[in-house]
Amino acid sequence: MTAHMNTKVAEQMTALQKSEGLKPLAAAPRDLAAECSAQVKEEPAPRAGDTEQSGQPPRLPPEEANEWHIGGKTLTSRFFLGTAAYPSPQILQDAIRASGAQVVTMGLRRQLSAGGQAGDFFALIQATGAHLLPNTAGCHTAREAITLAHMARELFDTPWIKLEVVGDAHTLQPDPFELLAAATQLVKDGFEVFPYCMDDLVSCQRLLDAGCTVLMPWGAPIGSGQGLVNPGALRTLRARLSGVPLIVDAGIGSPADAVQAMELGLDAVLLNSAVAHALDPVRMARAFKLGIASGRLAYEAGVMPRQDMAVASTPVAGYPILL
Repeated sequence: MTAHMNTKVAEQMTALQKSEGLKPLAAAPRDLAAECSAQVKEEPAPRAGDTEQSGQPPRLPPEEANEWHIGGKTLTSRFFLGTAAYPSPQILQDAIRASGAQVVTMGLRRQLSAGGQAGDFFALIQATGAHLLPNTAGCHTAREAITLAHMARELFDTPWIKLEVVGDAHTLQPDPFELLAAATQLVKDGFEVFPYCMDDLVSCQRLLDAGCTVLMPWGAPIGSGQGLVNPGALRTLRARLSGVPLIVDAGIGSPADAVQAMELGLDAVLLNSAVAHALDPVRMARAFKLGIASGRLAYEAGVMPRQDMAVASTPVAGYPILL
């Protein structure tokens, strides 16, 4: 094709010279297509605002890339699943298996108040092979939460506790003062505390000072399905609390919300209502599994920075090609 272009260009040059009364050039015609191609750089053109990214996750060997550690356990799944409000125990079990979740959470107070047997429910969870993370949902004071945490440890023989102390009945927003008081005491009592907290940096730092090794900031009010209402705050937590496991808890509505959380660099996602209230909880559990894995992979790969203007993806030379 290049030879054809060169011949055509040479014919056009000869015709132009004859019309102007000029003698044809003795030298061979220039390879214009080759010259134009030479103007195209092999390297991508620099983009406005490009900077070297910092704080990127470590490049791990393939066999270790999916492993992470929390509360003394090694996990491969970054999906924590709640167990309330499913249509049936069988659908719950099927959803857990479809999700690939290795940690599931259960509200002991709600389970007992509903007339259920905690031991029977625990057996259902054990059948899936997942670790149980008991929670103190429904507690409004540090004293209530501490008492319930000790009951959960006796019943389920685990030091893990998802600590919830609600301060507002309308938004179910955590009470930062009661939460800190309960976390301080439970850490002293030997618990591995997973505090459900706000996305406030200072409050999170105080929980870490109290001995918590993991944080569970909310994305939005529990069960609202609003997604991440303040992604900037979560981004700040990730940047300022490097190395601290951060699990988005509450407010996730769709797999797209989970992808966004993982792309921000958070370590895992905990949700319940988005799966339990879906028309098909089992298929939705699988959808979240794929979304969480996708978001984490994108974070590790390095998402391109956003630009304020168009940036050509295919650089071109500044010379036209005559056809």
